[in-house]
Amino acid sequence: MEVKIGVQNVAREITFETDASSQEVAKAVAEAIEKGTLLTLTDDKGRQVLVPGPSLGYVSLGESERRGVGFGTL
Repeated sequence: MEVKIGVQNVAREITFETDASSQEVAKAVAEAIEKGTLLTLTDDKGRQVLVPGPSLGYVSLGESERRGVGFGTL
């Protein structure tokens, strides 16, 4: 699933793919905002993305499955 994170006062957004479900990501985001702690997510390659909870501007969750490109997907 694609995740886009907007950070306050930063022009570029953070975009990455993760194997976590949308419910898991939403729970982690809500907890980081509520408690004012660090949002920690892991991308599909095992790298960690760390964002301070109070600095979150928005989080956008994309589609769960990647769609194929090309004629073979018809």
